[in-house]
Amino acid sequence: MFKIGKVVLYNNSICTIKDIKKSSINHKDYYVLVPVTDESLIINIPVENNSIKNIMTKEEAKELIKKIPLIKPLETDINDRNIEFQYRNLLLTHDKENLIKIIKTSYLRNEKRINNNKKISTKDDTYLKKTEELLYRELSYSLNMPFDDVFEYIKNYCLSMQ
Repeated sequence: MFKIGKVVLYNNSICTIKDIKKSSINHKDYYVLVPVTDESLIINIPVENNSIKNIMTKEEAKELIKKIPLIKPLETDINDRNIEFQYRNLLLTHDKENLIKIIKTSYLRNEKRINNNKKISTKDDTYLKKTEELLYRELSYSLNMPFDDVFEYIKNYCLSMQ
């Protein structure tokens, strides 16, 4: 059971546990969650719900960033329907390395299209933006840095490794 004041991930949102209350209807305990990006929103979720996760620590964030150059993208020559299926399945795992796979794959696919004088793929662009938001939001919180600085931080780290 998480404690009041703990910052957690719930449905890919970073939330603070503001309270733990007992429902007057079913007498079960509920977490009262407040997203850090919108403190006007209140989410009540049963304590036994398994979708609440610990947010990564600063050390875990740095270790993940160290792994980025080693994480292989998906095959980039897959058609749009199959790539979307793979992206969706990877997103459902809530695994950070899978988010990196999506980011790398969608970036490479879009770069390839641009180099061939084609428009970028809407599916790839949508998943790229969605996964960057999810991953960078958590990294931003864990590393205690502005969201807008995370991409540059990762890029500079990866370039320094070459």
